[in-house]
Amino acid sequence: MHTVVDKAQLSPNVTRLVIEAPRIAEIRKPGQFVIVHRGPGAERIPLTIADADAARGTITLVIQAVGKSTEDLVALEIGAAIQDVAGPLGKATELIESGHAVCVGGGVGTAVVHPIALGLHDTGVKVTSVIGGRSKEWVIFEDELRRAGEVITCTDDGSYGRHGFVTDALKDVLDAGGIDAIYAVGPVPMMRAIAELTRPYGVPTFASLNAIMLDGTGMCGGCRVQVGGKTVYACVDGPEFDAHAVDFRELADRLGTYREFEAHALEVAHRRAAEKADEAPLHAPTGSCLIPALAESAEKQEAAAAAGEASA
Repeated sequence: MHTVVDKAQLSPNVTRLVIEAPRIAEIRKPGQFVIVHRGPGAERIPLTIADADAARGTITLVIQAVGKSTEDLVALEIGAAIQDVAGPLGKATELIESGHAVCVGGGVGTAVVHPIALGLHDTGVKVTSVIGGRSKEWVIFEDELRRAGEVITCTDDGSYGRHGFVTDALKDVLDAGGIDAIYAVGPVPMMRAIAELTRPYGVPTFASLNAIMLDGTGMCGGCRVQVGGKTVYACVDGPEFDAHAVDFRELADRLGTYREFEAHALEVAHRRAAEKADEAPLHAPTGSCLIPALAESAEKQEAAAAAGEASA
């Protein structure tokens, strides 16, 4: 069991949970993730390790509530426990060892890029972080990223920081020269826009693909993506890949496959809660509960895109 020791609301639908996971906290590296299973009957949810404290034996998870399973997770209070946390999974991010790197985060992706920025800083790399949100209330992890270096904040409505998209700010940084690598995490449209922006500059660009995942071992094949014309698996071969080689169109299509299924599951859950029904459990239409974790991950990506696409 993994006890929740701290909880904070970061934005209208993003919550930070700090949980006990001493073994994971001790060995995790930037870019790695865990698969969380709240308890019996719950789905398995992949979440990037946003931070860790080996001395306390804790890891930090940042969760965007967009479906039933993520809503259940963020409903946990301090003292509650998560039954299973498997990890660390995935390959650690390949960090450059010198020079100047730019970390770009959109929406909840800002929390995902945080450990990468800190890892770069710890190796002596100069770090500039470019983060964005629709408005000030959607901007997260700004203070945490300042531990790694300069932070440029963008909002779509101009309510905070620079008025505009993260790509606008990134272009200015690239035009100034001296950039050795770009690390991007956020909605698929944002990462795709960044890949196209950086391509003519010839700057190596890495995208963290929060693709559909289920088992975290590559066995299910749900996280497969096309990179450089080859099929790879985000959970074991990634999650970071060369953004200039990723087939973002195919990835976006696959992430939307289970959107309708998850929307139905969430509607049923809300109806049950509202009615406080005692009758037998309601059932989704045939087929709509297949691979529920895929539905959850797909809905997470679509909601993130809706919240952060304008920030591209």
